[in-house]
Amino acid sequence: MSRKPYPTDLTDEQWERLAPLLPKSKSGTPQGGHPVVVDRREVLNAIFYHLRAGGAWRVLPHDVPTWQTVYGLFCDWRLGGTWEKVRVTRREGVRIEAGAPPPPETLRVDAQTVKTTRRGSPKGYEGGKKGGLMRCQR
Repeated sequence: MSRKPYPTDLTDEQWERLAPLLPKSKSGTPQGGHPVVVDRREVLNAIFYHLRAGGAWRVLPHDVPTWQTVYGLFCDWRLGGTWEKVRVTRREGVRIEAGAPPPPETLRVDAQTVKTTRRGSPKGYEGGKKGGLMRCQR
């Protein structure tokens, strides 16, 4: 890295933990793919800078990879489940390092924990409407 570091840049230890979780480039494989011309660590540094500083992708600093590259990889990794894999893996690692057991694989709920109606049908309240369930909008 030939630039002055930002406070959001990855340390060497953090990079060593995240690098294996990123998808491998398709360049040089039978599927083909564009040759890798950008440092993935710099892409992550730019993503973390953007997430911390906010603003538009187009106003990323000029000393990180172009915003199109950073945004494109961010979206590819999001849609491909990479960020979820990173979150789950790092969460387990942090719990184990702290001396806690890994997260449980199952969840057990009993009638004393979750209150239900007698019939077991879903019931909810949506502000501004009488009765009915609140639904997510896309």
